Amino acid sequence: MSDDIKKDRAEEPELTDQSRRSLFKTMGLGAASLAGAAALVTGSDDKAEARTTFAEFFQKNYRLMSEQEKKESVKRLETRYEEDYGRKVKVGYEPAEEGVLFGYALNIQKCIGCRRCVKACVKENNQSRHTTEIEWIRVIKLEKGQFSEAALTQGGYPGGDYGIQVGGNAYRNAGLILEGQHYYEPEKVPEKDSFYLPMQCMQCEKPPCVKVCPVRTTYRDPDGVVVIDYNWCIGCRMCMGACPYWARRFNFAHPTLPAKELNTDMHYLGNRPRVKGVVEKCHFCLQRTRKGRYTSCIEVCPVGARKFGNLLDPESEVRRILDRKRVFRLKAEFNTYPKFFYFVD
Repeated sequence: MSDDIKKDRAEEPELTDQSRRSLFKTMGLGAASLAGAAALVTGSDDKAEARTTFAEFFQKNYRLMSEQEKKESVKRLETRYEEDYGRKVKVGYEPAEEGVLFGYALNIQKCIGCRRCVKACVKENNQSRHTTEIEWIRVIKLEKGQFSEAALTQGGYPGGDYGIQVGGNAYRNAGLILEGQHYYEPEKVPEKDSFYLPMQCMQCEKPPCVKVCPVRTTYRDPDGVVVIDYNWCIGCRMCMGACPYWARRFNFAHPTLPAKELNTDMHYLGNRPRVKGVVEKCHFCLQRTRKGRYTSCIEVCPVGARKFGNLLDPESEVRRILDRKRVFRLKAEFNTYPKFFYFVD
């Protein structure tokens, strides 16, 4: 060691107990400043909310958390929701069960387009309602057309004046009109000559939304459900553009969820209330299905068109349907391999 370096070190002040206390005090002020910044970001003067926001801002991605960190995270959420809504809340974090791969099947011959599944999903999963509504399930009305032989005999196209004849043409719709209605308000359902196609997250085996997420906030859990860690979502909406099923929704405004309508039984990756600027979607009601219950849309369906079960269990209801019914997947050409199936009797 050179003489100059020794001289410099000798001139450094010794870190006494008094100076240590001053250092810790300075660090404490820095943390307090960050907590104050958290309050400014959230637009709240509430110290408890600011502390919660500060801790959430620096927490890990859910997949990387230890068991203790997960417990601390759900505890912070419970504290926040209880203060926000004035109700006792339980936020679970049950993991995917080993040997389970969730699958869903829907009988499009039975669906009557009542949309009770839509409303039940909104209520169960704490979705924004009233002023800014968000619905994870969309029921599309498809009209049935009739083939008309008379239409074929109306002459060719574009006409005989030019000496061009290309044969007969079907001027009327035949089969189903695929340009369906996303919004319909009939007096009674089902309507005559109409079919209904409910759509929601297909829980793909190869989800394109996961591939494009720049922060890995959305991923496929071992039980096949594609989930979102809302704390890590940056609102870029790349997943929405990648999804071929229009299954994801974005919170453009602060969600409106009255305290009396809050579902207090929650899951970290499921139905806990979201915030402005994040994406959300169907997750097969994790707060229910990971406890052995059906999804809310299945329980409310008046005609029993919806079925759910473990694809790895040969005796499950959904496996029996796949083995015995005429089954198809939507947009199979994209090779996303959805675990949401449609079937007919």
